Amino acid sequence: MNVSTEQTRETLAEPSAEAAQAAIAEEFGFFGDWTERYQYLIDLGRKLPAFPEEARIEANKVTGCQSQVWLLARGDADRLDFLAISDSSIVSGLIALLLRVYSGRSAREILDTEPRFIEAIGLSRHLSPTRSNGLAAMLATIKHRAADLTG
Repeated sequence: MNVSTEQTRETLAEPSAEAAQAAIAEEFGFFGDWTERYQYLIDLGRKLPAFPEEARIEANKVTGCQSQVWLLARGDADRLDFLAISDSSIVSGLIALLLRVYSGRSAREILDTEPRFIEAIGLSRHLSPTRSNGLAAMLATIKHRAADLTG
C-alpha cells in the first residue's frame, strides 16, 4: 500500500510549506463570509484522493478527533507524503489544507513549519472546540510522524 506520486502531486502545488500557507490565506481572502468559506472547505474535502479501505485500521486512526479520521504516512526524512480521510465533510476540508501545507515535504520542514494559516484565515475563531481539538490532533499526528524520522 503506497501513497502514489500522482495522489500527492495534487497537494504539492507550492514549492514550500510557507508558500502553501500564503496561497491558502490568499484563497480564503476571496470569500466574503464564513458560509462561503465552509462551503470551500467542504469542496476541498471532496477532492481528497481516495483512501484505501485496507488502511482504515486502528493504527492509522487519529485519536483526539470527534469525527473518524485516518492518516497514512509514507516516505523518509527527505520526503514524507500523507494521505488522510474523515467521515466529516468539514474535517475532510481541514485535512485537505493540512496536506497542502505538510504533505510532500521533508521531515525537517514539517517540524519547522507552524500552521500560521489557521490564524491567518480566521479558522481558529470559527471552529467549534471539538473541531479545533481534532485539527490540533491531526497536526500533532503529522508532526509526530515527521519527528519519528528525524531521530
